[in-house]
Amino acid sequence: MKKYINLFILSAFIFTSIIFLSGSDFDTIKADSSSEPGTFNNPIIDSNMTLNEALEGLSVKCPDEIKEKQCLVTVKYLSFDDKIHQGQFLIDRELKEDILFAFEEALIEKFPIHSVIPVSHNNFRKNGQWDDDLSMEANNSSGFNYRLITGGNTISMHALGRAVDINPVQNPYINRNLILPKGSGYNPQTPGTLTEESAIVKALVLRGWTWGGNWTALKDYQHLEKN
Repeated sequence: MKKYINLFILSAFIFTSIIFLSGSDFDTIKADSSSEPGTFNNPIIDSNMTLNEALEGLSVKCPDEIKEKQCLVTVKYLSFDDKIHQGQFLIDRELKEDILFAFEEALIEKFPIHSVIPVSHNNFRKNGQWDDDLSMEANNSSGFNYRLITGGNTISMHALGRAVDINPVQNPYINRNLILPKGSGYNPQTPGTLTEESAIVKALVLRGWTWGGNWTALKDYQHLEKN
């Protein structure tokens, strides 16, 4: 019995140490006093919308109870230019702390993310409507989007604000011969590609999320969701 108690204490110590070191690493990043553009204290702004702007142009079919649950979460991340950027996720407010935790871990890991901008941005509109394809082609990471699942007729978890897509170009949706966005491909060795060992995946799965890279019927490597 004493042997098992000692093993439990040792395991708890190791786990606590990992969490402590992770927090210390993030504190070090935040403590960078450099005023150069692209640092933690002076990030490059990719998105600086208000909540009304982020919801502008939303389909009238979206129920008010879903719309009212959405909030903007401001995140900082290392982009592919090796500088720190700041963007925004539009997502169910219940998931705010999950997203902040995952992005802190990604920043510590120096996992690159191209951009994080709500799909309502003018760059991702087609005929005035939010267009997920344009967002994916721009390699943009996003959350809430009131739409159906790809190739189906049921509501997507994005339509509830309970899913995010990360770096679609490096992490495509693959269903037999259909690959989205067009021209993308999945290579775990490419920077910005999600795997089971990626900080974002590990952090969100730890909090009850599901990663589309673990699905069997199809692969949606960019996609993470929480029921």
